[in-house]
Amino acid sequence: MSTDIRPDRAAARPAEVQSGTEVRRRRNPRAGLLTAVTWIIAIGFFFPVLWMVLTAFKQESDAATNPPTFFFEPTLQQFRDVFDAGIATPLLNSLFATVVSTILVLLLGVPAAFALSLRPVRKTKDALFFFISTKMLPIVAAIIPLYVIVGEIGMLDNIWTLVILYTAMNLPIAVWMMRSFFLEVPGELLEAASIDGASLWTSVREVILPLISPGIAATALICVIFSWNEFFFAVNMTAVNAQTMPVFLTGFMSGQGLYWAQLSAASVLAALPVVICGWIAQNKLVRGLSFGAIK
Repeated sequence: MSTDIRPDRAAARPAEVQSGTEVRRRRNPRAGLLTAVTWIIAIGFFFPVLWMVLTAFKQESDAATNPPTFFFEPTLQQFRDVFDAGIATPLLNSLFATVVSTILVLLLGVPAAFALSLRPVRKTKDALFFFISTKMLPIVAAIIPLYVIVGEIGMLDNIWTLVILYTAMNLPIAVWMMRSFFLEVPGELLEAASIDGASLWTSVREVILPLISPGIAATALICVIFSWNEFFFAVNMTAVNAQTMPVFLTGFMSGQGLYWAQLSAASVLAALPVVICGWIAQNKLVRGLSFGAIK
């Protein structure tokens, strides 16, 4: 005759465990509701982009209907019209100004950030304040003297003018960002490398830069976004030869109204390069923006 003396599992659980399980069960509906609300908000933010892409494949008659047309026959006519309108030149100008200015920012910003972090110079705080103080002046307050100077040296409607301006615009932000990444690198690494006989340039190239490459990628992507989207300098310093994508897009706003389908097609083409850059650098971007967040 055997007697089952095993205690009931539910009764054997500590009161704290049972109460925690009950709390989690009660919170599940709240978690589900929060997830649903989050998805709704995310879709709400993404819907204008989706609608822009859909409108780019419509005819102008379908794009201008009220209420909007959800079912239509897709066409590539708007993209052909945009290329016929001369989008190639502004697209190439934006690519050139963005890529060259970003490279110059990195070439100038990495040594500056290194000198202000791992190899600090005298009066570091004064130098950092000088860098960031250049961003405190409103662009509209500086546009007149800049326009006069650029006009006097014959650089109006020149793509190199935008390269210089974009470099100056992004350099302070890049120095501040990359300095924070350099500060997360232990200084003992440079000491160990110097003990092993490595020069300063070798230590930076083979030890420091690989460690902060996610931060450099994040900084570069932010510079790309700022340069690609910049409008104020471009609209005041260019006319035809150095016109960029943001200025080109304003050409679809005329006295007869907005050409919604063509504007959407041009906007899709304008947004595509930045989206591709963000998709390629997404892993390094996440690591770079969270660099040093967890000790």
